[in-house]
Amino acid sequence: MNHKIKSFLFIVSIVSFFGSCGPDKPKPVVHPIEENEVSEIPLINYSIVKSYPHDINSFTEGFLFHDQKLFESTGAPDNLPQTKSLFGIVDLKTGKIDVKAEIDRNIYFGEGIVILKGKVFQLTWKNQTAFIYDAKTFKNIGKFNYTNKEGWGLTTDGNDLIMSDGTNYLTYLDPDSLNVSKIIDVKENGYVVINLNELEYIKGFIYANIYTTNTIVKIDPNTGNVVGKMDLSDLSHRSKTENPNASDMNGIAYDSISNKVLVTGKFWPTIYEITFPL
Repeated sequence: MNHKIKSFLFIVSIVSFFGSCGPDKPKPVVHPIEENEVSEIPLINYSIVKSYPHDINSFTEGFLFHDQKLFESTGAPDNLPQTKSLFGIVDLKTGKIDVKAEIDRNIYFGEGIVILKGKVFQLTWKNQTAFIYDAKTFKNIGKFNYTNKEGWGLTTDGNDLIMSDGTNYLTYLDPDSLNVSKIIDVKENGYVVINLNELEYIKGFIYANIYTTNTIVKIDPNTGNVVGKMDLSDLSHRSKTENPNASDMNGIAYDSISNKVLVTGKFWPTIYEITFPL
């Protein structure tokens, strides 16, 4: 996020037996492949199905489907007075958010949300605090504290809350006790992948936006390994052409009923429906 002082994604060079490979493309390997040889992460190809309007004042932090309704949560940078820390249901005809809850932008910076067991969970950035709402009435019914230094993205596998905090770790929280049930370390070919941001759980895999990039990585939650990557640079370029104020790509939402995936970004003028092998 533009306002945050966070480390940029750092891709460690892969070192082969005969020398080092550059960060962009590995050098050709001419020796026999060993059992532990690194492999190129498959690129996930996608195509655009449809596009919808998106509010260019939305500093997108969370994006998800629930009961076939698209929810979005937003943050409010101090230097952007038009922004708010809120969440609600997106009208796909207008891109506007029907606000269900808003927190004081002078105290809290709204982050990711998830809905599980009849509750909405909303993270905040630096307060180590999350708010809980009734998923039907959207009335605030409580809050809890977490030990992660920061709160970024949220998703669920249907059992636990899964939280990102800008590092290479994903924290699983029991939705009843709100205690940590496990932590996974996300790696690509053995090297840590940091700046994990907005999350979505799709058919047994976790998809994570990588902050400051146009990349979404596909993570195997059983191992923490990145098993696929999606480059959305084209969509980012389109958005910035249409709105010069468009910022980081951030937002992936999956509707398990219609098998639909939507993506967007901060201040993007468009929400894109895309299709790719799930």
